[in-house]
Formats: sequence, C-alpha cells, structure tokens
Amino acid sequence: MMKNVADNPNTDTTKAALSKVKTIRPDWAAPSNIHVFTSTRAGGVSEAPYNAMNIGSSVNDNPKHVQRNRALLVEAINAPQTPHWLNQVHGRDVAFIDCYHQKENVLEADGSFTREANQVLAVSTADCLPVVITNETGTAVSVIHAGWRGLADGVLQSGLAHFSEEDELHAWLGPAIGPDAFEVGTDVVDAFLARDKHNAKAFKPAGGNKFMADIYALARLSLQQYRRVSITGGEYCTYSQPELFHSYRRDGKASGRMATLVWIA
Repeated sequence: MMKNVADNPNTDTTKAALSKVKTIRPDWAAPSNIHVFTSTRAGGVSEAPYNAMNIGSSVNDNPKHVQRNRALLVEAINAPQTPHWLNQVHGRDVAFIDCYHQKENVLEADGSFTREANQVLAVSTADCLPVVITNETGTAVSVIHAGWRGLADGVLQSGLAHFSEEDELHAWLGPAIGPDAFEVGTDVVDAFLARDKHNAKAFKPAGGNKFMADIYALARLSLQQYRRVSITGGEYCTYSQPELFHSYRRDGKASGRMATLVWIA
C-alpha cells in the first residue's frame, strides 16, 4: 500500500466527485508550510482514453472536461488560488512568479519559482519528471518539468539559480517513467555525456544502439552538481503503473497528463 496516496473528501455539493480524487504527496523533510500534491488519473470526468483525471489542455480531450478536472483538483487539495499553468516547451526556462503576474498571461516556460505565499505553481507531466525544490526556511519554492531534453539543457540549474547561495535545499522527485521502461538512443546518451561525463552511470546498454535511461538518477546528478541538495522521491514508474498514471511512452497521443502543484502557506 502506498502511504502517500491520499483521498480528498469534501463536504460541498461535489463531495462524491471530490472523494474520488487521489493525489500523491512527498515524504520529505521540507518545512510544513510547503504544500505539494501530484495528481493521479483517479477521479475526474474525462472519458477514455484520457480517463479520468486528465489536466492536460494540450491533448485532444474535451476542454470542458479538462477545466472541470482542474477545478476538482484545486478544490480537493484546498489550494488557496487558481494555479499558474505554463505553456511547457521542453526548454530550460524557469519563470519567476509574484503577486503581479496575471494567470491569464500563460508563460512559456518549463518551471516556475516564487517567494510569495499562496501563489500556486504547477507543471503537467506524463513520463517526464516533476521536480519540487524548496529551501530549509520554507520561504521559496520551485516546481520544474524535467523531461530528458530539459535535463540535458540544464532546466534544474535554472531552477536552482533562483535560490540564494546560502539556502539549504530540499528536492522531491515526483512520478516519472522508471529506469526499466525508459529506452533511449545514442543521441540522448551523447547529450548527457556532453554535459557531464558522470551522467554515464545513469545509462545501461540494452542491445544495439539502445540504452535504458534512469531519469531519476540524471536528476539527482544534475541537482547535486553545483549545490548540496537533500533529495527524496523517485520510486514510481508512470509507464508500468497504468492504474495510477498517464504515460505518453505507453499510450502515445491517447495519453492524458498529471499535475504537480506547490505553494507556500
């Protein structure tokens, strides 16, 4: 049994729908005022093949269903505001969010950072890795969409750069494709080796010109390359756990998306 998968009942008119929403929360040593939730595919109103909790607006799901799913998720976790959603492009930009940023102004970035309370940051994933970073004092937080392209290009370094050099940092690695399911070619290996030779330890030969990649290991290496970071998480596999997660590698264009939401209380 997964101790960090929680039901989220509520007492309003949507209690039945809210009771079906399941989320994952990190088991880490971060300050208690840092709130983090990753959605699963449980709950929601989307129909097959995106069933049921799909929050991704970039797939061919009914937009009204996506909006409803996002609203259910926000209410189920008692988020203080509507999230700051991003237009993710597998790049390295991590946007700074303050109280003046208008939510309708959707930023093109693959992560966000804030020092302000109640600003709900969000990324969507379906095999790519959601990474949450916070400092020891709970005064700054970032959430990052780390696919292999972003990792190889330094997206985690972009997130770390927002924090003070004196900050003691915690990071949580949310659900992503596992090392036994993520087959890649030599182009992926070469991209990571060009960045750091130590990344070789995250790849295992799989025959021919194929390798099995450990995206969790690559993230750990990236996070600790220049900073001392306490890292937890990395125990799920979105590909091999279809009852819990959407997976683009498994389902292709029929895949929905999960969301990772974080805020400072």
